Amino acid sequence: MIRLISFFCISLSLAIVAKAERAFVIDGDTIIIGDITHRLHGIDAPEEGQLCKAGKDGNWPCGKAATDEMVRLLAGGTVRCQSQGNDGYGREISICSLNGKELNHHLVRQGLAWAFRKYSNDYIEEEEQAKSEGVGIWRTQSDPAWAYREEKWQHAIQARPDGCPIKGDISEQGHIYHVPWSPWYSEIEISEAKNELWFCTEAEAIQAGFRAPIWRYQPTH
Repeated sequence: MIRLISFFCISLSLAIVAKAERAFVIDGDTIIIGDITHRLHGIDAPEEGQLCKAGKDGNWPCGKAATDEMVRLLAGGTVRCQSQGNDGYGREISICSLNGKELNHHLVRQGLAWAFRKYSNDYIEEEEQAKSEGVGIWRTQSDPAWAYREEKWQHAIQARPDGCPIKGDISEQGHIYHVPWSPWYSEIEISEAKNELWFCTEAEAIQAGFRAPIWRYQPTH
């Protein structure tokens, strides 16, 4: 009986219900509810500025589509997220659901995220189904988000021999860090006069009081 009670209490502590008035969308697989950042477990959505191949039609904004879908989903009600642990960057790795629909599953099944097989095998079946139907990112073969990030990182690091290409920008919006795959990265100029900084890792930026850009704001119900 004691073991059952302990397990029940642990389960309750892992379940985080999003009842805050405001929800923020970082991108297609990361949201902020209240003061908690949730990175969706087992999936990797295209980055906000990423383009995917569309066969003869050229490219399409798959990153924007994934973010748009997350915004649409969050407008539908209250999100319940169950943490699977912390990623070391201050984010909870979570399985999130809304109105009985698991968001992780939904995004992969709609072709708006890849199964993140490096860390989990949970959404391989959904990915194979989306791939067989040619939906979303599976219209034709495209570079997955992790390859896109690596390419952008390697390009940016060439201009920073110290190996620290993350920009810590200070503006009216606050202290915001921009990684090389941020759509605004090339537009940000770091000013030492404003005490703006360069960082080697996202963890360093977060520890210094900077946050990731918030692309969309969505009121919840």
